[in-house]
Amino acid sequence: MPGGTTGSETGPETGSDAGPETGSDAGPGAKVGAVAGRRRAADRLGLPKPLLLGYAGLLLFMIGDGVESGFIAPYMADHGAGTDVRAGYVITVYGIAVMLASWFSGALCQVWGPRRVMWVGLAIWAVFDVAYLLLALGTENFPLMMLFYGIRGFGYPLFAFGFLVWITNTAPTARLGTAVGWFYFAFTGGLPTLGSLWSSLTIPAVGRLGTLWSALVLILVGGALALVGARNRPGGDRLAPPEVTTGQSLRESVSIIWTHPRVLVGCLVRIINTAPEFGMLVYLPRIFSDDVGFGTDKWLQLLAIIYGTNIFFNLIFGALSDRIGWRPTIAGFGALGCAISVTTLYFVPVWLGPDHYWVAVVAGMLYGATLAGFVPISALIPSMAPENKGGAMALLNLGAGGAAFVGPAIASLFLPLVGAGGVTLLFLGLYLVAFLLTFLLKLPEETAGKAAARREAGQAVG
Repeated sequence: MPGGTTGSETGPETGSDAGPETGSDAGPGAKVGAVAGRRRAADRLGLPKPLLLGYAGLLLFMIGDGVESGFIAPYMADHGAGTDVRAGYVITVYGIAVMLASWFSGALCQVWGPRRVMWVGLAIWAVFDVAYLLLALGTENFPLMMLFYGIRGFGYPLFAFGFLVWITNTAPTARLGTAVGWFYFAFTGGLPTLGSLWSSLTIPAVGRLGTLWSALVLILVGGALALVGARNRPGGDRLAPPEVTTGQSLRESVSIIWTHPRVLVGCLVRIINTAPEFGMLVYLPRIFSDDVGFGTDKWLQLLAIIYGTNIFFNLIFGALSDRIGWRPTIAGFGALGCAISVTTLYFVPVWLGPDHYWVAVVAGMLYGATLAGFVPISALIPSMAPENKGGAMALLNLGAGGAAFVGPAIASLFLPLVGAGGVTLLFLGLYLVAFLLTFLLKLPEETAGKAAARREAGQAVG
């Protein structure tokens, strides 16, 4: 099928482009040739040309969403929450909203259309961010922090994952994997990579509160670029038949839990993948900036280095997994690799102190690289339920959003009991659990083959 799709795509383009380009060097023919050349360049990169502005808008949106990631917990603690633990509770509520919105974003896209879901996500983020900044942080009101920051958590999953659904309904099948890869490039490139870098540059100039307001500007510009730029593009309207209701679409995204329990195991592995990442953002900013002595600027730069490395290794492990297998990559480089790197990232800088920042950079790059070892799970989970890939993707999104809840929840609950070192060891244990769970993630042909082998063995004994 990929070969046939590619042929049908490139054949017409080559034929239609060659005439105008060779027949005239000026006028309408040259313009058509230039447009066709840009189209071919986008196709070679695997980017759906109708959604190019959408990718650019998503990157800006996620930069805005990631601006606060490196300092929001201690900032809330100092401006109304009272302690890092109470700030962690706020982030945990936010994580619950992210988890729910991630799970149901696909189902809502089916009945509302990706375009409308993205508009809703943008509106939620903007409105409740203004309320959070003015009425919660502005008055140092802890209950309002919980309320407004929590509701704002519904915003980015609806916007980002709504765009992901739009991509899957627009990109050619032969290039769908690459198109989705570009989505995660923009997603992770913004949150928290370039977002942290942005805040490291703006905090010295306008302070932390000014930096939070600048995030709102990035969100609005990115959202407008994505939605206005793609307003007339196909794939953004209702996807389900007219008779399908919102309730039916939501139920279908839940039913896969009992029809494909191994997919649920995959969801747990996906939660563990980034739960420590979100959990460490509750306590590492204070520890690395103040206790270790790096300062806010170096901590934010370290955060950008960690996830900049992650982006690069996403491509490496994606290609490697096609050679050595999805499960071995997830288990070896992802789960075991993160078990080692998450421990190194915390304990080594704490032991060595502020004069060995370069060691913290190396440890951070190791963690960013091993996080990418989980990349093949995005291919493995849908392949485990080929007849219900939509439901499998819903659980995959649930795992991605659930990590934003589970990680801060673990940090908030156990930080007063076992300290930062103890919480880090809990995260080490989670990655070891993920290593064991990975071996349960089997494709349908594998389970069918083993069942057939058992039947043959039973017949031979009989």
